[in-house]
Amino acid sequence: MEDEPVEIPIEDALDLHTFQPAEVRSVVLEYLTQARARGSSQGRLIHGRGIGMQRANVQGLLRGIDFVEDFWDDAHLGATVVLLRAAR
Repeated sequence: MEDEPVEIPIEDALDLHTFQPAEVRSVVLEYLTQARARGSSQGRLIHGRGIGMQRANVQGLLRGIDFVEDFWDDAHLGATVVLLRAAR
């Protein structure tokens, strides 16, 4: 049986704990793309506090996305806040 795609609601935050590490980059990119298309200007990616592996993975991806205007740590929540450029 093939895995069916899972539709995730686009909200102001995405908790990455429910995804396998190998899925995180593609999930984050799709989430941000859809959030931007729906007019969102900001999102919060919850990766956890831990030793920082998932944080580094997420923030490395964000550096390469052209419509990410800025991002920063929300360390007490184990999250990264992302500002998105408006879609044209």
